[in-house]
Amino acid sequence: MTRDKGSETTASEGTAGPLIRPGAIAPGQTVGIVCPASGVMTKELSDFITLCQRWNVTVKLGANVSKRYGYLAAPDEERARELMDFVNDPTVDAIVCGRGGYGVMRILPMLDFQAIRAAGKIIMGFSDITALLIAVQQLSGLVTFHGPVASSTFDAFTTTAMTDVVLQAPTKAERRSSAFSDPQVRVLSPGLARGRLTGGNLAMIVSTLGTRYEIDTNGAILFLEEINEEPYRIDRMLTQLWLAGKLQQCAGIALGNFRDCEAKGTSRSEPSFPLQQVIQDRISSLKLPAVYGLPFGHVKSKLVLPVGVQAELDADNRSLRLLEDAVTHA
Repeated sequence: MTRDKGSETTASEGTAGPLIRPGAIAPGQTVGIVCPASGVMTKELSDFITLCQRWNVTVKLGANVSKRYGYLAAPDEERARELMDFVNDPTVDAIVCGRGGYGVMRILPMLDFQAIRAAGKIIMGFSDITALLIAVQQLSGLVTFHGPVASSTFDAFTTTAMTDVVLQAPTKAERRSSAFSDPQVRVLSPGLARGRLTGGNLAMIVSTLGTRYEIDTNGAILFLEEINEEPYRIDRMLTQLWLAGKLQQCAGIALGNFRDCEAKGTSRSEPSFPLQQVIQDRISSLKLPAVYGLPFGHVKSKLVLPVGVQAELDADNRSLRLLEDAVTHA
């Protein structure tokens, strides 16, 4: 089935030409599942396949689904080829990564970002997939989507988040507001900020500094999340972003839940600051609107955050709101 390749609008800072919005996922289309990092078993995809069936959307599995090559799904060349095959396949309308794990950074030099731009398809994932999302958005100008991978749990919250952001709405009246607020979100620094959304997994963002693929945070709403890191490692990564000037350039900072990142050592010879103190010290001193505790990344119930679109962070009201559509609607 042919599809709308997306629409062009005013260029965003750091993108290769005008911003491209991919076409929304619509009934009768096909979503491809690829493994650009670690592998995934077919049985882990059951929730997502069931969701696609409810949407009357066909699922096409990549060649590397259910494969294993050490901690990767397959050798680098095969993973890059699988992704580009789905990018260039006219029967595939959107791409969702099977899982994160590790491996995306290894294939970035093998990708054709102009072809990705020309295809204009949804690309979605999180964790290790962060490196792909940021690289594609900045080097091709295509809006990408920090959201569930195909092996995620698609509960009501996550399903609604996907529906609101990436699913076809036949009429403008049927489009739903893409906003989230929660009184449980912690205010790190008050204020209101507007800017281009960018971010993802903290470790992946730090790992690409000094490369062609490093994140551009100039005037952006930077969102960050992490899992299973000690507070001193969180401190080190945030400090590295600060030393690189990336935090100071932001308009605002939206942190997720840093899952399992509290100190695990109990020895008095290995004291630690609490996670929240580390975050407060590193972020609040920037005097930028900032919050902690938004639901994205390594949590069961996830928001879908489109990388490249304009958003508003209202720290005082503990809310994050998209200011424009992330996809085009037929």
